[in-house]
Amino acid sequence: MRAAAMAKQQGEAVCELCGREVQILSRHHLVPREEGGRYGATAELCQPCHSTVHLTFSNRDLASAYNSIPALQQAEGLQKYLKWVRTKRIQHISNSRGKRR
Repeated sequence: MRAAAMAKQQGEAVCELCGREVQILSRHHLVPREEGGRYGATAELCQPCHSTVHLTFSNRDLASAYNSIPALQQAEGLQKYLKWVRTKRIQHISNSRGKRR
């Protein structure tokens, strides 16, 4: 197993958005693949941050205005979330993308 993969599994990985140490990171395309970013820059985010970014912004907004970590960290729509998540030990946030009853 590669050293980087082992580090991610042992809790030594750090989310590039919130700065928390987590066990698992996911790859976030800074320009969404659907908007032409398939081979572009990526960032390693924890699952809660990755989910929240995609629930907060459309792919078009991510591609045009929030296509870097500094832009995401300064985004008005994420300020309350980032302040909250930085104090938590959570690894997973459940979210529903389907119909609400």
